[in-house]
Amino acid sequence: MSTPVKLAGFLAAVAAIFGLAVVVGRAVGPVVEITAAHDTTHGDETAQASRSEGGRGDVDQEPSTAQEIPGGLMVSQNGYTLALAETRAQAGQDRRLSFTITGPDGAPVIEYDVEHEKDLHLIAVRRDFSGFQHVHPVLDEDTGVWATDLDLTPGTWRLFADFKPTGADALTLGADLAVDGDYQPAAPAAESRTATVGDYEVTLDGDLTAGADAKLTLNVTKDGKPVTDLQPYLGAYGHLVALRGGDLAYLHVHPDGTPGDGTTKPGPDVTFYAAVPSAGTYHLYLDFQHDGVVRTAAFTVTADNADTTTPAEPGGHSGH
Repeated sequence: MSTPVKLAGFLAAVAAIFGLAVVVGRAVGPVVEITAAHDTTHGDETAQASRSEGGRGDVDQEPSTAQEIPGGLMVSQNGYTLALAETRAQAGQDRRLSFTITGPDGAPVIEYDVEHEKDLHLIAVRRDFSGFQHVHPVLDEDTGVWATDLDLTPGTWRLFADFKPTGADALTLGADLAVDGDYQPAAPAAESRTATVGDYEVTLDGDLTAGADAKLTLNVTKDGKPVTDLQPYLGAYGHLVALRGGDLAYLHVHPDGTPGDGTTKPGPDVTFYAAVPSAGTYHLYLDFQHDGVVRTAAFTVTADNADTTTPAEPGGHSGH
C-alpha cells in the first residue's frame, strides 16, 4: 500500500475516534466544578459560616465551603472588621480600650440596631479563662470610635464585639489583646456546677450534648435562701455567655421568657437554651442582677457526643 493511502486511512481513523468522543461528551454533559453555597447570615437563630486556621487566631477570609461554626473566631466577616486602636495594653484597673467597627466601605460604622438593650456588647476573657468582663462601650458618633475601661491582668485576652449593624446581619467578631506584665497562667479549670459569688450561690442543672439543644437552669440563692426578686438585666433575668475551651468560640444562648410577660418568674430559677457544635469543655458565665448590682457566676462543664446508638433488644437485636 502506498504511503499516501496509509496516511489517508490513519487520518480517517483519528477523525472517527474524535467524532465518537464528541458524541459521548455531549451525552454525558460538561464537567462542572460545584462549590457548596454558604449562608452568611448570623444571629441568635443562625450560626456563622466561617473558617479558622486550626481553630485559633484571627481569620479575615470568607469561607470557601459551608461550615457552621460559632462566632468570635474571626476579626473580619461579611465586610465588617473589628479594629483595635492598640493591640497591647498595660496591666491594671480602668485601662482604656478603644476600637472601631469598619464596614464594607472601609468607613467606621456608626448606625447599629439595639440587641439585648444595647448597641454593642463587649466581652473580655483572658485566654486561660481566669478573667471575664462584660461591658458596654460608648460610641463617639462623630468618629465611629468605641471606648470603655477594662480591668486587665497580664496575659492574652480575647475580646468579642457582639453587634448588629443597621441593615445587616448580627455578628460577633473577635481579636486578641496582649497585656504586658508577669504572666502566670492559671491551671485548667475543673468541672464545676456550683459557683459562689459573695453571699450568693448559683447552681447549674442541665447537660450539654454536641449537636443538640440543651436546657440549662441556673438556681440563685442568697445566704441559703432562694432569690425570688431578681432584677432584669439586658432584657432578661440573666445573661449567659458560653465559650468553648481551646479556641474560645463564642456561642449564643437564648433566655427562656421575658420579664413582665406574665409567666416568667424573677428567680430563683433562670433558664436558657443552648446548642454546642462539638464535644469538649465549655466555660459558662452568668450575669445576674440583684439589689442593683450585677454579679457574675462562672461554671465549667463538659459536652458529650450525642448517643446515636439504640440499646439492644432482648435476643441481641438492635432497635430501629
